[in-house]
Amino acid sequence: MGILRSIFIWSSENDRLTDLLPRYPFIRKAVLRFIPGEDLESALSAAEIIYSHGIHTVLTYLGENVTQQVEADQNSRHYHDVLKRVSERGLTCHISVKLTQLGLNLDTDLWLSNLRSLVEHTSKLGNFIWIDMESSDYVDSTLEIFHRLRSEFSNIGICLQSYLYRTFEDLERLLPLSPAIRLVKGAYAEPRDIAYKKKKVVDENFLKHAIYLLREAQRTGIWPAFATHDPKLIRQIQGEAAGMGIPKKALEFQMLYGIRRDDQIRLVRDGYRLRILISYGSAWFPWYMRRLAERPANLFFVLKNFFI
Repeated sequence: MGILRSIFIWSSENDRLTDLLPRYPFIRKAVLRFIPGEDLESALSAAEIIYSHGIHTVLTYLGENVTQQVEADQNSRHYHDVLKRVSERGLTCHISVKLTQLGLNLDTDLWLSNLRSLVEHTSKLGNFIWIDMESSDYVDSTLEIFHRLRSEFSNIGICLQSYLYRTFEDLERLLPLSPAIRLVKGAYAEPRDIAYKKKKVVDENFLKHAIYLLREAQRTGIWPAFATHDPKLIRQIQGEAAGMGIPKKALEFQMLYGIRRDDQIRLVRDGYRLRILISYGSAWFPWYMRRLAERPANLFFVLKNFFI
């Protein structure tokens, strides 16, 4: 693991830094390029602008590992409001949730009730909900609940992380569900016995997973979404898909709001499907550090922001 990546991950898990650093104006200035604001209205306005360019979005309300049921219930109500307002504005805008945000660490029946209610609401509105993946401690429970809900609902997708050794096995177990799968690299501090550490190996594994998903999409009709800003990986995935005869419109890439905007526009112009993840909320510091950890080269965009 590179030094920068280690620093970013350590920072994302440090409560003191999470409390202290967001108070500094220059830190807030840096992050404003990557989130449209802390409130839902800012996120919805950004989604409308993006939609006007023919690009779809995913909204995620920042925060995880809540410690009180009242917080989990508040987060659940917030997402219900998101779904309602997205529908009212006529946006093709998905939502993405973390299970610890809904109370996974608390009472099982209550957090499961929160999630099921959201999935049902999403289904009634004809929308789509992604279950985000968190650290390795939660992979089994997250996949278990996805299996349970996917057997009842078609409007639900799951995120998998290419840096975990187990991901190929998880993919194979998911295939009978004909799932929607968002492939990411992963950005948590994981031990060496369960996760790849070297960037080159993580990238190679991402591409192997992507090729596997492309073949299965062609064979069974699953829905893969490739979440990366790495131009080399994007070109490789495009080349593999072209070699398999997969139409451009059958490919979906996902990127973060504010990163590589020129590449985002180019993908759409070239005929590929693109969905932008818009994050918002006051709990942005840990998320921000993990995004830098996923690809430390993104620090360039942070530094550049001070001069434009």
